[in-house]
Amino acid sequence: IVLALISIIFINKNVAWGGLSVPMALFISVLELLVAFLQAFLFAMLSSLFIGAAVEEAHH
Repeated sequence: IVLALISIIFINKNVAWGGLSVPMALFISVLELLVAFLQAFLFAMLSSLFIGAAVEEAHH
């Protein structure tokens, strides 16, 4: 996606598109990082809940 947004500059042969494509590429990169951190957090949370439920002793 980043390469496609930056290649718009060369396809249109206009530097003015660089003012739009570079910030959009940075926005997409930041969004991908946010999704990666969210996915890692949810995986850790759900794993800890599953492991906690698996090792929990039965109530008498």
